[in-house]
Amino acid sequence: MSVESKFTFLTPEWIDAARALHEEYRGRLPQATLPAKVNLVVRDVPFSDDHIHAHLETAPGSFEVELGHLEAADATVTLDYATTLAVFVEANAQAGMQAYMSGRIRVEGDVAKLITVFGGMGGSDPMEGELADRLREITEIPASTP
Repeated sequence: MSVESKFTFLTPEWIDAARALHEEYRGRLPQATLPAKVNLVVRDVPFSDDHIHAHLETAPGSFEVELGHLEAADATVTLDYATTLAVFVEANAQAGMQAYMSGRIRVEGDVAKLITVFGGMGGSDPMEGELADRLREITEIPASTP
């Protein structure tokens, strides 16, 4: 699949394109060691005055990001747009850790589960790397994002 369009991160159009890529890789990625449901509250969004409410869900062979919150989430993570972009598109775990240590990320719920689930992400699996590259290719970064 050749992706020619770019979409602003976390817009409905980006979510649709990311969903299509994840569907293409379904069953080809390493399986999550522990399923997790995490609500996200993304603040300081450059294209909106409102926070974005999204969620991610891991299940065997998948990693889904969708708009809206889940009722029965394991945790809720509140973070800024730039950190969300760095962690989820640029696969920069260090940016996430620095943001958490400096208090720019707030976690309510099962922190231990989050560490278990996300600690193993971004490994050396070639399919994970390929999908990450393709997500970066479809992502337009707003000019006001560092």
